[in-house]
Amino acid sequence: MNQTITEKPVLPAPLASHGASPLTGRFLTPGDKAISHRALIIAALAVGRTTIEGLLDAEDVQSTAAALRQLGVRVDADAEAWRVHGLGVVGLMPPQVRLDLGNSGTGLRLLLGLLAPYNFAGRFTGGPTLTRRPLRALLDALAPIGVVVEETVEGGLPLTRRGPALPLPFYHVMAAPSDQIKSALLLAAVQIAGTSTIVEPVATSDHTEKLLADFGAAITVTTDESGSTTITVTGLVELRPRHLVVPGDPSSAGYAVVAALIVPGSDLVVENVLVNPARTGLIDTLLEMGGDIQFINQRMVGGEHVADLRVRSSRLKGLHIDAHHAGTMLDDIPVLAMAAAFAQGETVIEGLAELRLQECDRLAATAVGLAANKVTVTEGETSLTIVGDGRVDGGGKVTSRSDHRIAMSFLVLGLASKHRVTVDDIGSIAASFPGFVDAMTAVGGRFETVKAKRS
Repeated sequence: MNQTITEKPVLPAPLASHGASPLTGRFLTPGDKAISHRALIIAALAVGRTTIEGLLDAEDVQSTAAALRQLGVRVDADAEAWRVHGLGVVGLMPPQVRLDLGNSGTGLRLLLGLLAPYNFAGRFTGGPTLTRRPLRALLDALAPIGVVVEETVEGGLPLTRRGPALPLPFYHVMAAPSDQIKSALLLAAVQIAGTSTIVEPVATSDHTEKLLADFGAAITVTTDESGSTTITVTGLVELRPRHLVVPGDPSSAGYAVVAALIVPGSDLVVENVLVNPARTGLIDTLLEMGGDIQFINQRMVGGEHVADLRVRSSRLKGLHIDAHHAGTMLDDIPVLAMAAAFAQGETVIEGLAELRLQECDRLAATAVGLAANKVTVTEGETSLTIVGDGRVDGGGKVTSRSDHRIAMSFLVLGLASKHRVTVDDIGSIAASFPGFVDAMTAVGGRFETVKAKRS
């Protein structure tokens, strides 16, 4: 007799935060997500074994590792390090199944670039937040190489692409700042005969360039007087395996930094933070708002500038943040909004159109969550205006929309609010910072479990 097995629905995991003690001690920042993705992928193009310490062990990075395994790359890990046994440039194998990137937008975009020179079908899919993210700008950038999209759903996932029989070197001028599109093109360029050139009128983070150079790629980077950057890559140069150490993620550190600024009496050291100038937009803004943040124990780790941050509770003031400045910290806008809620006066953040196209509509999710906690907020089409008076009542329930940054940001808000703040589901936090609640609890954060309701 046939028996139908019905899977039990996965219940949401709600959590509330409230009444934190002064945050003290040392907060260890997890590995940088952007560098972790790139380290795995570039190591796959080297010949031999690369060892990586400090790599972020989170769902998004695991999705990239799983995709590389489907391409024939051996990737394993233990408590000490990850090891990638690279196959060399143009050495990847045709995948036998769809490459499922979960909800990792970074992994998807980088892998589309990685496979651009390969004349086989590569099928991509992902989770619910990834399938609705547009890919047209990236696909258009890859088209001159000879990449053909054979199947797509409204310009996104699921998607099947095929590379050309003879990939062509390219000259590409970035139409808009995007370190992910630039990085995808660089991963293609190192696997194409000849010299390819990318011009960035506005510079973005340079992790991919630094890692490629460290692995021995023939890459040069020059910047002119106007600030425009030209990157040239000569492809098919053998890459050598390396031993890498991944520094701490400044976006993950940002949650502890903002929490320490807004929880009275806090004096917290946030350890091992990447302070690459292209990644310090949030810290720079918090300093301008009056945040007491000191850079201590500055050092170099894996070719990157790293520091510990000593953060003490501060009286913050509102600020006007233009589109260019906001563009340097788009991932950090939700947690910056929590700081603005506790600041004195009006904070205006412009240039946020891209927030509507991320894991969820982060602009709307941030505005709705703040309003639910009695913060005066106005959501513009591409802007956010927050008016604070130094305190937040809280007491609201926030819908995370399966977005890890929304979930963590509002848990930070609740640590200093008068009444507790409840986030409907924290399951998404595992995408980038699975140890977030434990790490915050260890330095004085207080969280309360909430019974999930069946829908």
